[in-house]
Amino acid sequence: MFKVKIAENQLEKEQAFDVRRKVFVEEQRVPLHIEMDEHDDDAIHFVAYQLEQPIAAGRIREVEVGLGKVERVCVLPEYRGQHIGIMMMNGMEEYAQSNGIFRLKLNAQTHALAFYEKLGYEVTSDEFMDAGIPHKSMEKAVTVE
Repeated sequence: MFKVKIAENQLEKEQAFDVRRKVFVEEQRVPLHIEMDEHDDDAIHFVAYQLEQPIAAGRIREVEVGLGKVERVCVLPEYRGQHIGIMMMNGMEEYAQSNGIFRLKLNAQTHALAFYEKLGYEVTSDEFMDAGIPHKSMEKAVTVE
């Protein structure tokens, strides 16, 4: 089946970066210098696997005390529609809760707004362009249950 984990070594980070390159750079035509940025060094990276094959990625970073930013969430095209994005988000939210982050924000591509709304995120901005793709900012409080 599928598993989501924190990238704990350079190989796992490179696997996450490879998924991101395939989705954002190759599929969505985001320039590589925009996709791979200075925040890759300090973010916590997540990667999802089917068996040993990396199939999804994302990252989270604390931008203020108690506030995290979810970024670069993506699933390879052939694995979409199988709830892997939900598993990725759940993993990042669990990480946030366990590490003193109680509010998350993200910039969602507008085609993905409904996905994030189903997970409890609320739109907090007007539409804006990022890397030539329309986005809206969203936020969610995450609490330990």
